[in-house]
Amino acid sequence: MVHQIESKLFEREGRAVTNFSTSLPAPQSDLAQQTLKDPYIFDFMALSKDYSERELEKNLIDHISHFLLELGTGFAYIGRQVPLQVGEREFFLDLLFYHVHLHCYVVAEIKNCDFEPEHAGKLNFYIKAIDEQLRKEGDKQTIGILLCKGKDKLVAEYALSDIHKPMGIAEYKLTKSLPKNLKTSLPSIEDIEAELSIK
Repeated sequence: MVHQIESKLFEREGRAVTNFSTSLPAPQSDLAQQTLKDPYIFDFMALSKDYSERELEKNLIDHISHFLLELGTGFAYIGRQVPLQVGEREFFLDLLFYHVHLHCYVVAEIKNCDFEPEHAGKLNFYIKAIDEQLRKEGDKQTIGILLCKGKDKLVAEYALSDIHKPMGIAEYKLTKSLPKNLKTSLPSIEDIEAELSIK
């Protein structure tokens, strides 16, 4: 609870750019909107500056308890790199969840770059495949979450405006930035490296 207060959860809930109001029926669209955050805080991981999407994904699963806490109540982890056969080709979903309150699958795609419109097209394809192949009677429409390093809100809104599958776009942050008064009192990476190379 302390972590949620410190990470300002109340300011992040329901803030993701989504098309839920036009792609989901009213009661579910409101609940789905409140389920997503923006940004997500993944400060429980330590990654190099030039990390790959696979490294990010692996680290999230290595810290699955922290990851599920950050996602919020109701997310049940199903798998990573989940294979989907469509036609003659095999595709792999980054992460797949089932949301027990929304009663639907949730496809999470992770990008180690800023949002681009083509990301929404790929996620739309994955949502369709899950709806066709895994969704059973009683399951509601599959939802997609695209997690990016950054996004231009207007570009994200344009990209989702004509997509009929429910999806949201949110940023993630790996570490919280240091308060300004501490930044100047801590040694830089260069200072630390210079100190270590002398000894």
